Amino acid sequence: MAGMTVAPRRWAARLAAAAGLLVTVVALLIAPATSASAHAVLQSSSPAAASIVPSGPSEVVLTFSESVRKVPGKIRVIAPDGSRADRGEPSFSGGVVTIPVDPAGARGTYLVSFRVISADSHPVSGAFTYSVGAPSTPPVDSGTDSRANPVVGTAVKVARFLGYAGLVLLVGPALVLAALWPRRLSRRGPTRLAWTGLGLVAFATLADLWLQVPYTAGGGLFDVTGEGFGSVFGSAFGAAHLVRLGLLAASVFLLRPLLARPAGRADAIILAVLGGAALLTWPLAGHPAASPAPAVSVVVDAVHLGSMAVWLGGLLMLAVFLLRQADERELGAILPIWSRWAALAVSALLLAGTVQALIEVANPQALFDTTYGRLLLAKIGLFALVIAVAAYSRKLVRSRVAAQRPAPVRRAVLVELAVTVVVLAVSATLVQTTPARTAAAGPSSGAESGFFSTRLSSPLLTVEVEVSPAERGNNSVHLYAYDKANQPLLVAEWKATVALPSAGIEPIEVPLLRLTDSHAYGDISLPTPGEWQLKITARTTDIDQATVTATVPIR
Repeated sequence: MAGMTVAPRRWAARLAAAAGLLVTVVALLIAPATSASAHAVLQSSSPAAASIVPSGPSEVVLTFSESVRKVPGKIRVIAPDGSRADRGEPSFSGGVVTIPVDPAGARGTYLVSFRVISADSHPVSGAFTYSVGAPSTPPVDSGTDSRANPVVGTAVKVARFLGYAGLVLLVGPALVLAALWPRRLSRRGPTRLAWTGLGLVAFATLADLWLQVPYTAGGGLFDVTGEGFGSVFGSAFGAAHLVRLGLLAASVFLLRPLLARPAGRADAIILAVLGGAALLTWPLAGHPAASPAPAVSVVVDAVHLGSMAVWLGGLLMLAVFLLRQADERELGAILPIWSRWAALAVSALLLAGTVQALIEVANPQALFDTTYGRLLLAKIGLFALVIAVAAYSRKLVRSRVAAQRPAPVRRAVLVELAVTVVVLAVSATLVQTTPARTAAAGPSSGAESGFFSTRLSSPLLTVEVEVSPAERGNNSVHLYAYDKANQPLLVAEWKATVALPSAGIEPIEVPLLRLTDSHAYGDISLPTPGEWQLKITARTTDIDQATVTATVPIR
């Protein structure tokens, strides 16, 4: 009778899993077909930036380095009198965006501001001016700032980290319970850990979908619209996340019996297939899907992520449960098997990481000249430290000391866990950073090999400063003003100067252009490397103003 009861339950679980897979199939069917590309950069425009044309054009054409998608309401052409000069919706064809404008517009300077989405789901924004007949005072874009709130950018990284952490908490207990767990020990603790992990992955996936709306369109955490959600769900990013949710729903019904007791071979195989498919959704929603070799990058990134989850999840199970609860005989059987698994996982991590670096970095110099490259170097250094600790643990296991005295192994495992948590945080930042191959290539007008960013606070306001490429020669300066609630703040007038006292260079005025109420932009040539002093004054009313200073290292 017991066997007759278990069989229908297993069939019910498999049917429920099939229902979850149906959600996945639907998401795959609605996924758009997109070409491979990366963080797009504006290569050229017609009319050209800062040019003077004899008569008003009927359209403004933006040409990007890669294919881009629309962000609703974020492409505008502002006439000299501050009115909208664009007419109708812009058209998108690969990397070319065509904006219809009124050809009978007034003489003077026009402002073009844009925000689009690269194929890897990251927004790209910018602005430039052109003049008809003769230049005039540049207009100000009275629309909403096209830049996402800094809180949103931080929340996106936190959501990525929670997703990685949830994957570790899910994979580790599931794997150990299925293959290594002693029958005499209670499964309650690992089971709770696994369900917590699954909940974190689901929460992080939903949070990603929500945050992608303000992240791409600009605005705060709750600046979301139905049109924004429609744009996200209709993208490859949205489809990958919907697929992940479907696979998670399907796996729930097979995971429950596995966590409660040793699973049958068929259920374990199905669950492994679902897990492998779910791993692919991470790279499909990020940089790997938009790399020069997308098929290779996606598979390699999935292997990298899966190996990390197996290794770190297994370490967690050792530290929290097995090294505390298992006896000497059980540890003598478990540790050699785990040691082999860990060696395989680390080997896969190293191989996959090497291939990833070759694809995303493109050339060795980009490791030092780009933010992505420097983060990657930090990750490699931390990983090398973990490998050294893991080698010590493996030596203890091979000498059969670990089963008799598990305390040294447990301390080593805790060190591995602590460092790899930092590695996860670096990884969460990496997926939000422009790949080195794109940053090093830069726009056609010159390579962007570096970047400086800081936030300067005063009792009145906070100014976020961005200087690019932060090296000798021409540099672009972006200034963003925020109030105490971290919301965009209206600035009536901006002033800025740069000086290099160590070289006897007196303050040089930075010509600034107000792009929005809270955003100003300027270009300046810095003739020599050094620690330049950037002094910024922002006037918010007739009587209120604040001055802040930043030290900008120029190479």
